[in-house]
Formats: sequence, C-alpha cells, structure tokens
Amino acid sequence: MINSLQAVILGLVQGASELFPVSSLAHGVIIPRLLGWNITENDNSFLIFLVATHFATACALLVFYWQTWVSLAKGIFRSLSERQIKDSDPAAKLGWLLVVGTIPAGILGLLFQDQIRAIFVSPRSAAFFLMINGLVLLGAEYLRRRSRPDAPGHSMTRNLARVSWGQATGIGAAQTLALIPGFSRTGTSLVGGLVSRLSHEDAANFAFLLATPIIFAAALLKLPELALATNRALLAPCLIGGLCAGVTAYLSVRFLTRYFQTKSLKPFGVYCLVAGAVASLLFLR
Repeated sequence: MINSLQAVILGLVQGASELFPVSSLAHGVIIPRLLGWNITENDNSFLIFLVATHFATACALLVFYWQTWVSLAKGIFRSLSERQIKDSDPAAKLGWLLVVGTIPAGILGLLFQDQIRAIFVSPRSAAFFLMINGLVLLGAEYLRRRSRPDAPGHSMTRNLARVSWGQATGIGAAQTLALIPGFSRTGTSLVGGLVSRLSHEDAANFAFLLATPIIFAAALLKLPELALATNRALLAPCLIGGLCAGVTAYLSVRFLTRYFQTKSLKPFGVYCLVAGAVASLLFLR
C-alpha cells in the first residue's frame, strides 16, 4: 500500500516528469527502488495509482490549453457540417491531425500495453532505456542543427496545422515507445515534431496537445477499478498523488512552453544519460 508521503513524492515527480522529456514511468519505477520502498512495480494497485496521477496531468493540460481545445472542437464540428477540411480553417485541420495522431498510440496501447510493461517494468530496465531516451533526444538535436526548420506562421494553431497527415501519424506512432519505462511520451513526440520541421516551441505544443486525449483514454479504462471493494483503500493515495501531479504538471507546462521558445532538448538528453547511468550503477551494487 502506498502511504501519504509516498503519494506526495510520486505525484510531484510524475507531474513534472510526464511533461519534461525524461520519462515519468522510469522515475515512477526507479525512485521507489532507490528509496527502498516496498512497492511492486507490476502490482495492479501501483498501476492504478500511476494512472490516477496521469489523469491529473491530463486535466492540467486540458486547463492550460482550454481555449485551444474549444477552438479545435468547433473546427472539427465545422468540418463535419461542411463535409470538408478547408485550407482556410487551421483549427479544423489541427483538430483532425490530433485525431489521426492519437489512433496509432491508442490502438497499440490497448493491444500491447500490459505485455510490454510486464516485460520491461523493472528498475534496471527503466534505467537502461532512460539512457537510450537521452541518446534519442541528443540525436534529434544533432539532426536538427543540420536542417533548417520551416518558417513560423502567425499563430500556434496555424503553425501546427502545417503538419502533414503522414507526419501526424508518425508522431503518434512514436508515442508508443513511451509504453516502455525509460522512453518519454513528450520526448518522442518532440523528436517527431522536430523531424517534421517544427520549431521547438511548436513541437512542444503539438506534443502536449497530442498527449492529452491519450492519457485521458488510458485513465478512463483503468480508474473505474477504484470502485472495486478491494481497491477502495487506494482512493486517498490516488487523490493525494493526483492533486500533487496536477499542480506540478500545470506549472511544468507553463515553464516548458516558454523554455522551448529559445532552448533545446540537450539538457534533458544529458540528464537522462547521467540519471540512467547512476541508477544502473546503484542497482548493480
């Protein structure tokens, strides 16, 4: 059972690491082992707790991008009523791009999530893949320096609507790597956005928008288990951890959307390499 202090620590860490490109799942697996907590990573109650903190993170993203989501929803309904997606309607185009990008991650997550986590959800495995995540981030920055990003448009929605249908599908598919603890959902989406010639700022916005429906969908599948009599003791830890995760996630997205206006993925890549290497050495001891 997760106690209140553990719920606070895990919630704070999850809220930040889900949006920073450093893998929340890796931190959720590694930190309990390093602190000597008696938590089994594959235990269903622990997975329910993690999903609850993810749900709170998605709520924070929804609040932060509320006006954008309202605009996108109106655009989708407008395109349905007109039976076409007009080039002059970037909100409709972006809305459908997010739908397309959600499909591959949603399907693969439903089919293989439990099997993948059963194989890879161990502290040593998470530390190893955290280092690989760092290499991917640094590699994306290296490739970025060798290509020039497309010129920005006049607004975030118009900028992101320039993404092609194939690119949206590719970015969505890249998110499935986040099913493996160590790979970051935000990181893989950011890398996909950079490869699609988006700026760091636009790639971050696309990643956060794309993550919201996927996290909500995963939570809706798992959270109803809290209603079971055997899981009711988890309600308090989930509420505490979720509150901490939601607050941290909102502060994180505010910081990151400003950070990526001028900064790169390099510090996060270095962090993942160092943190993964240090954790691996500690686990060997």
